[in-house]
Amino acid sequence: MTNSRLVYSTESGRIQPSKAQEESPKGDGIVRLQRVTKGKKGKGITLVTGLGLPKDELKKMCTDLKKQCGCGGAVKNFDIEIQGDVRDKLKHLLESKGFKVKLAGG
Repeated sequence: MTNSRLVYSTESGRIQPSKAQEESPKGDGIVRLQRVTKGKKGKGITLVTGLGLPKDELKKMCTDLKKQCGCGGAVKNFDIEIQGDVRDKLKHLLESKGFKVKLAGG
């Protein structure tokens, strides 16, 4: 299997990834909150998916949610990971910001 993505050219130097690759995925308009423990050494996180925001707004949203919940978190692959099982608190916070929220998974 070969990778056809061009990374470096002797004529122009390093090739920057296009903005289309960094564009946020468009969902169905529903934000899903899911509790995940797999791959986290038994520690649970709450995964927030489907926000459909640009990367910089997603980071601001993550910072705001972490402050409101009083816990840590990160932005990974246009999803927000918040430490701990805080789905109920996140559901209330996101609904107050105008998002349609569903609890997904176990």
